[in-house]
Amino acid sequence: MENWIETLKKTGTAIKDNAGFVAVSVLIIVVLYVLAALMEKVIEKKNGVRLRQEKLKTNRMTVIAMFSALAFVLMLFEFPLWFVPSFYELDLSEIPVMIGAFAMGPTAGVVIEGVKIVLKVFIKGTSTAFVGDFANFVVGCMLVVPASFIYHMKKSKKSALIGMLTGTVFMALAGCLLNAYLLIPTFATLFHMPLDAIVSAGTAVNKYIKNLTTLIIMGVLPFNLLKGVIVSAVTTVLYKYVRKIIK
Repeated sequence: MENWIETLKKTGTAIKDNAGFVAVSVLIIVVLYVLAALMEKVIEKKNGVRLRQEKLKTNRMTVIAMFSALAFVLMLFEFPLWFVPSFYELDLSEIPVMIGAFAMGPTAGVVIEGVKIVLKVFIKGTSTAFVGDFANFVVGCMLVVPASFIYHMKKSKKSALIGMLTGTVFMALAGCLLNAYLLIPTFATLFHMPLDAIVSAGTAVNKYIKNLTTLIIMGVLPFNLLKGVIVSAVTTVLYKYVRKIIK
């Protein structure tokens, strides 16, 4: 109990010290949810269905809660990769998020992704002043929202594969832009680190990383592409079985 209270205190301090970034993050999160909701309207109009029917609301909430908890657990298992600095670690928490979005629509994916991050922050706290947590949320949404939108527009194995490929590309591009213009500069400012120190951490594990641009191209880009491919492959194998359990 004392550890949890201490985590809450540290989280509150992080919010206070990093209020500007937190405010921008919240705004982007709201925008992502609104976009996902608009996508669902398009899906419903095209297919003549309601993704959030009243009679299924309880089941939907239960599944979202279960997948959020599972995503949080998977987020605890992070693996370093040989071509990026140690502060970039691979986790597979997007697998239940993707499955949930395929089963219930884009907004469900955003909610599962968000609850996962909230659980992580309140149980483990944040070691990056929310920079890493925000990155995990946004980059994850860039994968699952486009993928689930394309899949729900015309449900088939082909559309699922096209959706996951599109989501992987979106995630890779978003990861590059966010790291270059927001995440890395913000992290460097908050922790009083020169950008050269962050680049040097990349150079130590990847000789092709020589500046911020090459860190993005040779580190962040392949990192997110690899994550997208792994998440998509596992989702392809598991979804048809998990879908039956959900129904």
